[in-house]
Amino acid sequence: MSRYERKESAVRRLLEGAQPPVPPELCAQAVRRGGRMLRRRTVVRRLLWLVLLAGAVAFAVWASVAQPWAPPPADTTPPLTRW
Repeated sequence: MSRYERKESAVRRLLEGAQPPVPPELCAQAVRRGGRMLRRRTVVRRLLWLVLLAGAVAFAVWASVAQPWAPPPADTTPPLTRW
């Protein structure tokens, strides 16, 4: 008998045996925890969208002020020819 077959037979024995009793408060606890997890995920998702939006606004403001697409000013002045 291989290791896989032993594991399979052990799982079959567990599934075919008597089912353990489920505590009556288990469903209420699961519903409460599930609701809490959903609310937490919703809050985290909204905070991440808010941070993303704030970053986009900050980038737009910086880009409009700094104008990184414009060429940098020349370091030297042009020579004076008309004096």
